Formats: sequence, C-alpha cells, structure tokens
Amino acid sequence: MKTKHFNIKRWLFLPVTALLFFGLTQIWAHNPEFVERYYSQMLYPVVASCLSFLSKWLPFSLDDVFYIFLILSFIFGTILLILRKISFSQSAKILLNVLATVYISFYLFWGFNYFRTDLNNRLTMKEQQAETEAFVSVFTELVEKTNASWCSFHNMDEQEMARFIEQSYEKLAPALQLNTLSGKQNAKKITFSHFFAQAGISGYFGPFFNEVHVNRFNLPVEYPFVLAHEKAHQYGITGEAEANFYSWLVCSQSPSEHLQYSANLAILRYFIYHGRRLEQFPEIVGQLDERVKDDFRKIQKHWSELRNEKIDRAASKVNDVYLKTNNVEKGVQDYTGVVKHVMDFSLDTAFQQKLVSVSD
Repeated sequence: MKTKHFNIKRWLFLPVTALLFFGLTQIWAHNPEFVERYYSQMLYPVVASCLSFLSKWLPFSLDDVFYIFLILSFIFGTILLILRKISFSQSAKILLNVLATVYISFYLFWGFNYFRTDLNNRLTMKEQQAETEAFVSVFTELVEKTNASWCSFHNMDEQEMARFIEQSYEKLAPALQLNTLSGKQNAKKITFSHFFAQAGISGYFGPFFNEVHVNRFNLPVEYPFVLAHEKAHQYGITGEAEANFYSWLVCSQSPSEHLQYSANLAILRYFIYHGRRLEQFPEIVGQLDERVKDDFRKIQKHWSELRNEKIDRAASKVNDVYLKTNNVEKGVQDYTGVVKHVMDFSLDTAFQQKLVSVSD
C-alpha cells in the first residue's frame, strides 16, 4: 500500500507543480511591480545567464533539438499505444508529466516576464495623446532619417553587426531598465529556416535554452533589426511591440550606419501601414529616396516568393493564441503597437535627454 501511495504521489508531483505555476500566473498578472522587481530584475538575469553559458558552446540550436525531440516522442508514444506496448493510463501519465515539465520550464526560465510592468511605467516614459498632427510630424521625420541613413549591405559582416548590437544594448541598459546578461552567445540559424520562412517568421527566441535564432533567408538589410529584436526577448522583453521598439532604439542609437538604416527601414513600414489613410500620406511617402523604395520592393518580393499561404495562416493563428494566452491582448497585432512607443519616445524630450546622457 505504501509503495502504491508513493507512486501516485510521484507521478502527480509535476502536474501539481504545474498547477501551482498556473496559479502564480493568475496572481502575478495582477502584480506587475512584484514580477518586475523579484523575477525580471533579480531571478531571470541569473537563470538567463546560466542557460546562455550552457548553450553557447554548441553551434546548433538546443531549442530546435528540444522541439524535435518532443514531436518524435509524441509520435513514438502514439505508436506504442496503438501497438498496445503501453496502456492508455501509462501514456496519459507520461504525456501529462511531459506537458507539465514544459509548462514549468517555460515560465521559470522566461515566461513570467509576460507579467512585468508595461514599457511606459518601466522606462518612466510619458504616454502621449494620439494626435494626427504629431503623427504626421514624426512620420515625416522618420522618412527623412531613413533616407539619410541609407547604406549598402553588400559586404555586411553578421558578427560585426552582432557586436554593435551588444555594445548598444550594454550602453543603453541603465536607461532601458535592462540587466546585462553574462554568458551571451552568437545568434543561431533556425534549423528549418525554409519552413519558417514559408510562415513569414524571420527569427525567434528559444526560452528553454535562452537562444536567439535568426532565419537564414533574411535579406542582409533586415538582419540587424531582426537580431536586435530577438536580443530584446533575450533581455526579458516579451511583448512584440516592445521588442520592436527596443530593437529600433538600440539600432538607431548605434554608430553603425547599417544598424541605423535597418531599424529605420523596419519601423517605417509600420508607420506607412498606420498612415496609409492620411490625407498627407502621398506627399510623405513621395519624399522617400528611390533606393529606400527599392529596398522595400526587394523585401516584399523576397518574402512573397517564400510564403506558403496555408503555413503562414496556420502559424499566425498559433502565434495569435500563444500571445493572447500570455497576457498580450492584441495577439499578432501587437507587433504594430511599436508606432505608439516610437510616438511616445519622439514626444518625450525628458526621456530622450536621459538616453543621451547615458550614451555619452
């Protein structure tokens, strides 16, 4: 009887722990200051540094291997169940424990960052009123900056871009409320880059081993912004709009012309989307340099040729559900929220001065 009682307790340990973690997500979702102070600023940097130190020694993605292992294990388990090599109750216990382990690991290693304080409170950046006149002004200025920062990416060095990004993150860390992480590694290429490209995915952050992944099919002009975006996730920035903002800010404040142009070009795309119905829109986009327009066309053509409509739609739905489940109310639409953050930054001279003082 004791042995049976012990076995029941043992197989239930991980599912019960997962339930406790679920309870924490519900509690911490309403206590962002607590999450910010004790998890994001204290526990997560330690966990992230340890995971990065372990994963950096391998040239391939441990997260990709982990996902492949999970898929193969599920297939193998299903075969064993069909062949009646294991009972339904045994397979259910194994599946429940695997899912519980993944759930616990995700939130412990990174996921609790979804419940930290929002960007404006975290950076003490004033939230601005949305006004057409202000939007037109910032939109026009961004067009001018993009034109001025244009450069060729013919001989771009990815390692050099990564160094510039790291340096910019470390320099701006105090103003951006980031804890620098030890044990950082170079970005890894997505194992199944073509499949991800068909889904329109240019990069992703692996939370289980704290790995930054960039798609092999990114054009050189896209690479710096994508890498800086995924690095933002590595620093504990979960929201896609916030990661876009951090990427733009870090790249635009860098001395590297490649980083500046890549970031300006990426953010300009969101402003064009938001401003397409404005009366002044034709005049503003008419000021774009032909070389900038050509880069837009190349990027659009490149991803259109790679895109698989069914895979893209399925991936978008999965990502949308994932984001909404994790406290990102707008789901995949959150990416476009970067426009609000850029507007807030552009109209907050006090925060801009703080950023300049840190950079000097």
